Amino acid sequence: MEQTILVVEDDKMIRELVGVYLKQSGYSVVEAVDGEDAKKVFMTNHPCMVVLDLMLPKLSGEEFCTWVRKQERNEVSIIMLSAKARTEDKINGLKLGADDYLVKPFHPEELMARVEAVLQRTGQYCQKIAHDGLCIKPRKGEVYLFDKEIQLTKHEFNLLYYFMENPNIVMSRENLIDQLYPYADKLISDRTIDAHIKKLRKKIETNPALPERVITVRGMGYKFVTE
Repeated sequence: MEQTILVVEDDKMIRELVGVYLKQSGYSVVEAVDGEDAKKVFMTNHPCMVVLDLMLPKLSGEEFCTWVRKQERNEVSIIMLSAKARTEDKINGLKLGADDYLVKPFHPEELMARVEAVLQRTGQYCQKIAHDGLCIKPRKGEVYLFDKEIQLTKHEFNLLYYFMENPNIVMSRENLIDQLYPYADKLISDRTIDAHIKKLRKKIETNPALPERVITVRGMGYKFVTE
């Protein structure tokens, strides 16, 4: 699973530089320019890590860090970046819930080393796939739509997981039956899959009658759309 990292930094040059290094290391990167913007990006993308500047407009990095920890998402790692170099500032950042603290100016390669070290410790808690506010956590059996957990049946969960693992690929009903009922000792009809899709749409679509996530491809099957 590709790991998403949120970079929260109001300095455009630093934000873009960090983003370039992260992408070169194979991470998916999303960005925010202030604390309030960061909340929206966080809830939409469900990142595994936040690289967080502390001196932000609208909402400070310390306040944003506290907000993240209140979301009950302790699997999200936080690395703070700050020009505040005093020992007490570092201690305060760690007490707020940061996993690491790096003083500006910093070398990008040192930041990448710290990112890798933190994710080696915490990455196993951050197994998820997310798109446009919809997030599935296979190991925990949880699904979130923005900031709310939604309850799915076993078949709905497995169906959504398979879709999100294979985005933008048309899945025939026969293929979906094989995924949901690999050991079925009786014939499973296409209507069963259609019924699961209908129920799933009611839980994840803004308008189930006009789905935008799980769409029907006429004569072929269904597709989970991210493009």
